[in-house]
Amino acid sequence: MSRRLLLLLTVTCGVAVGNIYFPQTIGPLIAAGLRVSPDSAASVVTAVQFGYAAGIFFLVPLGDRLPHRPLIVALLVVTGSGLLAASVAPALPLLVAANALVGVATVVAPLIGPMAAGLVAEERRGVVSGTLLGGSIGGMLLSRTAAGTIGDHWGWRAPYLTAAAAVLLVAVVLAVALPATRPPSGQRYPALLAAPFRLLRTEPELRRSCFYQATVFAGFSAVWATVALLLTGPAYGLGAPAVGMLALVNAATMLCTPAAGRQVDRRGSDVVNLVCVLATVASATVLTVAGLGGTVGLAALVLGTLLLDVAMQSGMVANQVRNYRLRPDARSRVNTAYMSCAYLGGGVGSWLGARGYAQFGWLGVCGVLAACAGLALARHLTASPRRPVTAGRAAAGRSTPSVR
Repeated sequence: MSRRLLLLLTVTCGVAVGNIYFPQTIGPLIAAGLRVSPDSAASVVTAVQFGYAAGIFFLVPLGDRLPHRPLIVALLVVTGSGLLAASVAPALPLLVAANALVGVATVVAPLIGPMAAGLVAEERRGVVSGTLLGGSIGGMLLSRTAAGTIGDHWGWRAPYLTAAAAVLLVAVVLAVALPATRPPSGQRYPALLAAPFRLLRTEPELRRSCFYQATVFAGFSAVWATVALLLTGPAYGLGAPAVGMLALVNAATMLCTPAAGRQVDRRGSDVVNLVCVLATVASATVLTVAGLGGTVGLAALVLGTLLLDVAMQSGMVANQVRNYRLRPDARSRVNTAYMSCAYLGGGVGSWLGARGYAQFGWLGVCGVLAACAGLALARHLTASPRRPVTAGRAAAGRSTPSVR
């Protein structure tokens, strides 16, 4: 894993993940362009998200069965084709279908993580995972900003064309630059699909990582699903662009995740998990002040969301490093189980956040966040003591996929 290859994989993660998030910013433009209601145009966002969840479950396990280079390049080509189809869609149903296809195929980031873990020494997996995650965060942020700017100038179809060009360019580069890896498993596809459920049953450490991420991501989703209601409500009276500006707070997380990865390499996943859970509890306390409005409330909102974002993403690095250690022959299937649980927790958190805001206002959302963080903290404190695996101490039976 050279620095050049790591940079290329990081950019690839950002380009792929950006396809999930940029439609969120051009919904009103789609509604106006296709002459449909804003609620109907929101189905585009729903389609790409459900497609992504389906792609994680049905395609990511193939990372253990097929060589990575042709699999990743093929998925990027399908993604680019779906984006091109979306850019010329004459009606909403076809646009929704094209976005669903994009969501299914743009699962490149969950494939790159396990592949990269097999290409580096164990003592570097933390920093590499953090760097790749930072690229994904950058793609999420930049895609929203770029799509909004491009869409305002050239219409809603232009962001799809731009994204298609970026995806297909990355596909061409990866077709040449990716090393040819030998897949670690020869299992048939039905067995690959069943494996995540079996791994959840047999691997307690995987269940622990899944629980941490599901609960913290649920609290994270509860906040971000309702923060627009707070900012545009009577406490602040701001417009929708304020939500996009607040989202840019996440940019600091791009710098924090590689640092978190280095701490995982030095101190182990459990220590970093504990710090992240405590930071999530602290963010819930800070965010309660945000409901007051005014300058003090806005400062608390910025600080609280920054603390929450850093805690959630850094905790993900710790969990992924723990997971990659479990089954070197099944890293993609382990990642499938983990990501599925995380997104399930996020969906539940969004629903709870909306219900909490409807019943109790912003304090209800903070209560949901505090409860989710409390569950994660309780699980950590009751976990069986385990000696952390650090650099130089390989897991028993560890094997690394060979490179041809």
